[in-house]
Amino acid sequence: MSSKNSTFSVIGSDVTIKGDVSASTELHVDGAIEGDITCASLVQGESSVIDGAIKAESARMAGTLTGSITARELVILKSARIRGDVQYDALTIEQGAQVEGRFAPQGSQSSSPAKSKSAGSEEEPKLIVAN
Repeated sequence: MSSKNSTFSVIGSDVTIKGDVSASTELHVDGAIEGDITCASLVQGESSVIDGAIKAESARMAGTLTGSITARELVILKSARIRGDVQYDALTIEQGAQVEGRFAPQGSQSSSPAKSKSAGSEEEPKLIVAN
């Protein structure tokens, strides 16, 4: 692995992919994907449509997503339309974004298999509402 090898992949607006997508670096999606996405960083364009689950260290969503998303740092822009559950460590939502689903900090379900509420978690999740 090269250090500071800043490459990224682009899925253009004229491309439709049916199947899972995996990238070890940054992925820019302007087209349509029917399948799950796993990548280090995801940038979704406004015209993009994704139907599947997303797992990424960081994600910047601007298009349409039908499916769950799990990201450490998640930014949901005002043009985004998300239908699915959202798990995050740090979350920013622009005013005007539409999300239909549940929000939960990462690890809230997997860390305690029983349905008990813990009195205090180690680290409070951050929620930022942008104007």
